[in-house]
Amino acid sequence: MEYRFCPFCGNPLITKRHTAGNHPYCKWCKVVHYRNPTVGVAVLMMTDNELLLVKRLGSYKGMWCIPCGHVEWGEDVRSAAYREFKEETGLDAEIGPVFSAHSNFHDPEKQTVGIWFLAKYIGGKLKAGSDAGEAAFFPIDALPEPMAFPTDLLVCEQLKGRLGSRELSGWRNFNFII
Repeated sequence: MEYRFCPFCGNPLITKRHTAGNHPYCKWCKVVHYRNPTVGVAVLMMTDNELLLVKRLGSYKGMWCIPCGHVEWGEDVRSAAYREFKEETGLDAEIGPVFSAHSNFHDPEKQTVGIWFLAKYIGGKLKAGSDAGEAAFFPIDALPEPMAFPTDLLVCEQLKGRLGSRELSGWRNFNFII
C-alpha cells in the first residue's frame, strides 16, 4: 500500500529523494514516510531427518511451509515464535538459537524479514490449528509440494547441509511421539 496522503495531517504527499531512494514526503509535517518490512518468525522442529511442516489455510491455501507467523507490536521474537508454533501445531517448544535469517521478497506488497529458530519438543499433541489445515513431519530430502515460500526451501537446503553438525545435534527430537 502506497501512502497518497499524510497519515498525520491528511495533506497530499509528494515524492522526495531521501537516502536510499524515493519516499513519500509531507511538506507540511516535514516527515518522510518509510515503508518497512514486517518481521516474521518460523520454527524448525525436527525428528531424526524429518521436519515439521504445516499446510496453510487462508493466504497460500493448500501450500506447505515451516510453521511461521508475524511478530506482534511489542512482542519479543522468541515469544512470537513460541506463540505462532503453538497456534499452528498444538505443540509446546523450547525455542532455541537462530538457525537462519532472510529477507522475503516473494510478495512485493508484503515484504518481511524472516527469522528461523531451532526448537525442541517439550509437550502438547500434534494438531493443526489456527491458519493450518494439516501438520506433519516430512523427510528433509522429500518435501511435499507445493511449498509456499522460496526462503523455506532455502532454509531446508541449509538444514540438509548441516544434518550431521554439532549445531543441530541437540535440536533433533529423536524420541518424538506423535
